[in-house]
Amino acid sequence: MPAPASLVIRRGTEADLPHVHALIVELAVYERAPDEVTNTLADMRRDGFGPEPIFGFFVAETPEQGILGIALFYTGYSTWKGRMLYLEDLVVTEAARGTGIGKLLFDAVVAEARRTGAHRLKWQVLEWNEPAIGFYKKIGADLDPEWHNGNLSEAQLRAYACNAAVEAAVAQSLRNA
Repeated sequence: MPAPASLVIRRGTEADLPHVHALIVELAVYERAPDEVTNTLADMRRDGFGPEPIFGFFVAETPEQGILGIALFYTGYSTWKGRMLYLEDLVVTEAARGTGIGKLLFDAVVAEARRTGAHRLKWQVLEWNEPAIGFYKKIGADLDPEWHNGNLSEAQLRAYACNAAVEAAVAQSLRNA
């Protein structure tokens, strides 16, 4: 089934955030982690539309059905390559999957990477998510089996024992900036 003829891909706005958050929750359910979403609408407003925005997103929508998908991204930096764009999540509602909407959202992120002069586009895909893996292979992407993902949770960040002098120096550098 093709994407609806009335489908529009556009840059997301602050007014879209309730729909975006709902899609993030839908993705968490799909990824078998429904209780892991702690991000709030207030967090997203601050982080996407506050004085120092750190992410952007595109939406796929129709006048009849509203928002059917999102692609949320942010700028990263590679010490080897320089500026890169990181695709955090590409989500299409379950009912609209397989219509080409995901490809159109991916195209928008590629266009954004080109527009901003990014030298690389990166993302992750769960090893069991065969539909997504198939999609990425179909477009010719490299799925690198050599790299492991490292993460510290919020609790782990709090518990981590930083060198006190280094932590104080970082805090002082911000006061002097």
